[in-house]
Amino acid sequence: MQVDLSEAMRYLGAGQAEDEALLKSLGAVASQLEQIAQPKWRYRVAPVEHTPEGERAAGLCLTGQMAKTMLAECDRAVLLICTLGAAFETLLRQKQARSMAEAAMLDACGSAFVEVGCDAAEREIAQRFPDCYLTDRFSPGYGDLPLSIQPAFCAALDAQRQLGVTVTESLLMVPTKTVTAVIGLSEKPQMARIRGCDFCQRRETCNLRKGGRSCGIS
Repeated sequence: MQVDLSEAMRYLGAGQAEDEALLKSLGAVASQLEQIAQPKWRYRVAPVEHTPEGERAAGLCLTGQMAKTMLAECDRAVLLICTLGAAFETLLRQKQARSMAEAAMLDACGSAFVEVGCDAAEREIAQRFPDCYLTDRFSPGYGDLPLSIQPAFCAALDAQRQLGVTVTESLLMVPTKTVTAVIGLSEKPQMARIRGCDFCQRRETCNLRKGGRSCGIS
């Protein structure tokens, strides 16, 4: 797998700027990242129980309107985790000690690369369940699905043993370039969509929005 440089440019805050020198430097950093780390993922498929308290799957209660809307027509849900692992953290510390500019580029590449992994995992899931329709994937901390579910989410996937992922007391995942997400499986086409600035908890503080841009998730 390769880093999506256009996405890395967005994470870097450069948008679609035609900056050949920046793109070349970003490509060199991305190449370094690809050599030492590749996205790894695990997922678990579980029945969905629709309750007044929330949507229940694999022992988790997915509270909030977003989960209710996205899983309304789903009889199963996929709990997904994807990470770049500890190798990314090591390379980032090396960059921070030598060049903050390269560290910023690596951070952007890491964010883009873990999403490449999530996309690959989603394709794998779609191939495994060819007769099902997939919802958009949505994550704790996005919309009204609380971050507080993160420890239980990772425990349900045995993330520490399988991928070396832990959750801090402040609900940050370590390694940092780690994403958790839920994907619904349904027998019916799924029309509901939840991606975009209006659904993001960071919409009021997002630096991209302040600059008139978005992260491209729409």
